[in-house]
Amino acid sequence: MTDRIPVLLVDDDPDLRAVVASFLREERDRIAVETAPDAAAGLETLSERDVECIVSDYELSGRDGLDLLDEVRERDPDLPFILFTGGGSEAVASEAISAGVTDYMRKSSDTEQCERLADRIVEAVEQRRAEREAEQAVGQFRAVAKGASDAILSVDTDGVIRFANAAVEPMFGYEPADLEGEPLTTLIPERHRADHLEA
Repeated sequence: MTDRIPVLLVDDDPDLRAVVASFLREERDRIAVETAPDAAAGLETLSERDVECIVSDYELSGRDGLDLLDEVRERDPDLPFILFTGGGSEAVASEAISAGVTDYMRKSSDTEQCERLADRIVEAVEQRRAEREAEQAVGQFRAVAKGASDAILSVDTDGVIRFANAAVEPMFGYEPADLEGEPLTTLIPERHRADHLEA
């Protein structure tokens, strides 16, 4: 996976848009910024290019930033979306958080705030990349485990069975679906359960 981070900056103030885009590019050379003046242009850019993070103002001409967030969430529920706004309020922040915004920041063109914005973009994208890699690893594990002739279980840190392959049925007498969500102690003979829990 590339280290570059394609970001879409949506803001209807051309001067501030240019300043923030320029600063982000200079602050983190791995951030590649595309800009759009409104939600419609932002959605068009999103359809045409790969974007790993959207930074949007709240007050846009036409649809506002929360309308844009709603449309983005319909397309990609996990795409990092930072509301970077000067016209917000506690009510807007609350609504944005309820709508699934990744982060909410007060807009400013000063270097400190832009540094924080760059940091948050990188953090949000790296977190999403890590989550995707973990999902792929789990998918690969499940694919290998399903075809295995040995019984394979995946257990979480609370001792709950999260996955069981088909080979558990002849060995333990349970169908895989019946085991998933059950405690591991379900498969441990009663005389050994206390020792297992203590350990």
